[in-house]
Amino acid sequence: MDKAHATPKDFFMWAGAMISLYGAVVAFLALFFDYINYAFPNVLTYYNSDPYQGGVAYEMASLIVLAPLCLVLMRFIRRDIAHDATRNDIWVRRWALFLTLFIAGATVAIDLIVLITSFLNGEALTAAFLLKVLVVLLVAGAGFLHFMADLWGYWSKNPRYAHSITWAVAVLVVASILSGFFIIGTPMHARQTRMDDQRISDLQGVQSQVVSFYQSKQKLPGSLGDLNDPLSYYSVPTDPAGGQYEYKPDGALSFSLCATFGAEGSTYGPYAAQMYPNRDVSGDNWSHGAGYQCFERTIDPQLYPPLNK
Repeated sequence: MDKAHATPKDFFMWAGAMISLYGAVVAFLALFFDYINYAFPNVLTYYNSDPYQGGVAYEMASLIVLAPLCLVLMRFIRRDIAHDATRNDIWVRRWALFLTLFIAGATVAIDLIVLITSFLNGEALTAAFLLKVLVVLLVAGAGFLHFMADLWGYWSKNPRYAHSITWAVAVLVVASILSGFFIIGTPMHARQTRMDDQRISDLQGVQSQVVSFYQSKQKLPGSLGDLNDPLSYYSVPTDPAGGQYEYKPDGALSFSLCATFGAEGSTYGPYAAQMYPNRDVSGDNWSHGAGYQCFERTIDPQLYPPLNK
């Protein structure tokens, strides 16, 4: 029997399947690591108030594209093998399977080494750390067993089970993406939070200008328009949604700044309670609920004396 030869089609089909597989696995692990970081935040680590501005959006997009691509290519490859059994013995298939087994096995070994080393060093095995170790172990272990079975010809002999695995992986990918909406919120919620962060930043700038105006003229501005200063290139900002901020002088030293917010938040961001579990952030003077919110301020003349005295 002549030895089977790999065709250009075989090479690129296997190359595409393996590249998309590795990319999808990396995106899946990175995505779950982000989920774990948001569910069990480290107080010493900074987290973006909008996770979709970071790696989460890229990881989701990569998973949405690469996982189906890998499944489709592997389906075509198995269909070719079913029509021509000699495709089982081509060199590109054996190289791809052994390379994947090596990477999966090495990942499992490294994962266990990291876990044991942390334990022997007496480091605190936090829930976040253990979950990350478990996720890597499960993904790498499942990949090793799957491709070992493929090398032994198990999936060729049991095509129904192979189809079941394909559907299970597809369901897992969809579930992993949808679960993010419950853990870190939807992209729409993140966009609303980002706009609220901009509103807080704008109001803080307006407050600073009001205080500077008082120190210069010993009185509060009559309206927000009084703060516009072409010489210093300052103009009162507008709401990100296109509306106007509201300013209310309430006396000689008191005033209020108002805006309409899309969600609950503070200067610490929407994940303040998680990121700062040992800090009471309820007293943050920029905390707000959803909807119309006013912030009352009173200038202390001793802290902010007139500049011409």
